[in-house]
Amino acid sequence: MAEAVSCVVLAGGKSSRMGTDKSFLPILGRPLIEEVLTRVEGLGVETLIVTNRPDDYRYLGLSLFTDAVPNQGALGGIYTAVQAARAPFVLVVACDMPFLNRDLLAYLVSLRSGYDVVAPRLGGVPEPLHAVYARSCLEPMRRSMESGMLKIIAFYPEVRLRYVDEPEIDRFDPQHLSFMNVNTPQELAHARALATRMGGPSHSSA
Repeated sequence: MAEAVSCVVLAGGKSSRMGTDKSFLPILGRPLIEEVLTRVEGLGVETLIVTNRPDDYRYLGLSLFTDAVPNQGALGGIYTAVQAARAPFVLVVACDMPFLNRDLLAYLVSLRSGYDVVAPRLGGVPEPLHAVYARSCLEPMRRSMESGMLKIIAFYPEVRLRYVDEPEIDRFDPQHLSFMNVNTPQELAHARALATRMGGPSHSSA
């Protein structure tokens, strides 16, 4: 039987390009963080949020964790997620991805046995904030942080890695909307327009 999976949403970014906390910006009437949580609901045995502003997220009723190792960027967030999760595998997504594809996420999760990381890759570029990590990644991630190598994929050469490339991704999400994130007011406007055309992000197949 495959080992269990936890779902973790990373909501620890500074949102500097947006100018305000993007987690709570509305997409068709509800905060972005709530849309993301709807997308991952039920994919794991639990859903956690990693954030350095836990008071803002308490209303969601989920377990909240602050960075275990401060000031390590997104790599520190993933490290915290894997350390905090009950399950030996963790599906990690960012809080600013309104068009996550549940079928694609479930496919990534299904590939976890025998690997430490399962990550999509578009045009040869990994998508590490839309990936599955095993608890066995903790030590390689810690070594990377201690060496000052904060790029998430810096530790990838040390682990058993399964990339999911475009032919596989396209079976679920041929437009690659899963990987659209919202970092700027312009990107937010584009996401809102797209969601409106699709009849609402949570009702789309993207």
